[in-house]
Amino acid sequence: MILLPDPVWPVVVLAVIVAGDGLLTFRPPRAIAACLDGVGFPREWWWVLATVKFLAAAGLVAGIWIPGFGAAAAVGLVAYFLCAAAAHLRARYIGRDFWLNCLGMLTVCLAVCIVCFLL
Repeated sequence: MILLPDPVWPVVVLAVIVAGDGLLTFRPPRAIAACLDGVGFPREWWWVLATVKFLAAAGLVAGIWIPGFGAAAAVGLVAYFLCAAAAHLRARYIGRDFWLNCLGMLTVCLAVCIVCFLL
């Protein structure tokens, strides 16, 4: 395992995406709210998701200079989206949101882990 990302640009792109996702979680558009409601995630806990996403984005950025931070944040994001996928499956909420958003982000996070920290 590589403790500093190489190449760096996928980590930066993922950090921007995750930070934007965190912003959208604070006041979610109708589609995101429907998704969170669809999996049965309590509204009073939505702020936790935003916090996790902001911390992950900060960890990815810090990991450009601090060995291990980026790798830990990327692995944490993989775990986050695996949990999100499990929530979708448990709730049988497996429409477009599941296939494009949840599994799409899981794929992107896995790709960043593999390309930037394992190869």
